[in-house]
Amino acid sequence: MPDRALSLGDLIDMQIRQSGPMSLATYMGLCLTHPTRGYYRTADPLGQEGDFITAPEISQTFGEMIGAWIADLYLQMGAPDRFTLLELGPGRGTLMADALRVATRATGLGEALDLRLFETNPVLAAMQRDRLAAYGPVWIEDVEHIHDVPLIVIANEFFDALPIRQFVKRGGKWFERSVGLTDGQRRFGLSPTPYAEGLIGEAFATAVEGEVAEIGLAAQQFMGQVCALIAPRGGALLAIDYGHERSGPGETLQALSRHAYVDPLARPGAADLTAHVDFEALARAARMAGLNAAPLVTQGRFLASLGLVERHAALAKANPKRAEALAAARDRLMDPDQMGTLFKVLCAHSPGLRPAGFAV
Repeated sequence: MPDRALSLGDLIDMQIRQSGPMSLATYMGLCLTHPTRGYYRTADPLGQEGDFITAPEISQTFGEMIGAWIADLYLQMGAPDRFTLLELGPGRGTLMADALRVATRATGLGEALDLRLFETNPVLAAMQRDRLAAYGPVWIEDVEHIHDVPLIVIANEFFDALPIRQFVKRGGKWFERSVGLTDGQRRFGLSPTPYAEGLIGEAFATAVEGEVAEIGLAAQQFMGQVCALIAPRGGALLAIDYGHERSGPGETLQALSRHAYVDPLARPGAADLTAHVDFEALARAARMAGLNAAPLVTQGRFLASLGLVERHAALAKANPKRAEALAAARDRLMDPDQMGTLFKVLCAHSPGLRPAGFAV
């Protein structure tokens, strides 16, 4: 059978047969970023016709609030003659288009802007090109490829899609979860060799038999890498995602296809695999890189502090026929029983800056 006829599932099964079970992190990495068959390499996953909807696609006001945040930070940094604005996982370019429509109202920001987009999906990159052409974006697949100037980083629903490792407590020891084959079917299993308990971390010391330690090592490493770039240049990173405030036992791996939860092992590369972000671990990585980490806030509180409610009221007044739809979008972004509490906002920033939206 020629290679081009093999599905990603076929390739994964072949690798397991040849080398034995693979870690969950390896499996997630293949599912999401395999060069030719990975989920984030082949199609547009967003919108009603895709698998999920992100906040920028719900309302233009989400990106507008981010734009106001960027402009405020740019002015706090002394309105440098040149700065880099980097978005991690820019989707269709909707967030950045809405943000820059607002941010470039700040005197000098448009002229100083060096826009970089960290993207690996050619379908999405084409959409970003259409929306952001006026700002001269540059696409990168390595975050090190930026100028030595102040740096602002935006990451909306980026860290949740980085591979995680899971460890299960059995008989007082930790064993890493793996993906193997049983009777030709993919199944979760455990490594036969226990993992050193000291490497799991104190946050999981109270775990009982059968509980899971879910560790986003890739997210922590990526956070540290980006924050280490910011530290000598000055600037900040804004991360918005669903997740938990404190590290602790629990498992959150999920697969989403056509807005419904599916078996994460069933169709590799055809569903989005994600896990809740451990914000405590990300904040720790930022501090280790030399930045401050502002107190974590919920998405609802963050957007309210930036004026989203007032912006929606103004839009509704100007467009009374859209008032009901605008109210629904506002509620979806801010209400505690929708995105308002589950989604949280972390800001890692240079000492001396006071990013908007994080006042204690």
